[in-house]
Amino acid sequence: MPFGLDSIPGLILLTLCYAALCAKRPYGVCRKCQGWGSKIYTSRFTGRLKRGRACRRCRGYGYRLRIGRRLYNAVTRLRRDGTR
Repeated sequence: MPFGLDSIPGLILLTLCYAALCAKRPYGVCRKCQGWGSKIYTSRFTGRLKRGRACRRCRGYGYRLRIGRRLYNAVTRLRRDGTR
C-alpha cells in the first residue's frame, strides 16, 4: 500500500465522529474562561473566589459554537439562500 493510504480510514472515522458530536452537542465549553462565563480571581483581602467581567469570547454564557457546527450552519444558510 502506498504511504499515507492506510491512515485514510482513520481520518474518515475521526471526521464522522466529530460530525456526530457537532450534531448532538453543537456547543462546547469556552476555552478562554473554561465554562465559567468570566474570569475567576481570588480576592486579596478575604481570599474568596470572585467573578470578574463577562468573557468576551462567549459573552458570559460559558459556551461557544463548535467550528464544525458553524461551518454546517454557513453551508445550510448558503444553500437555503441560493434556492430561494
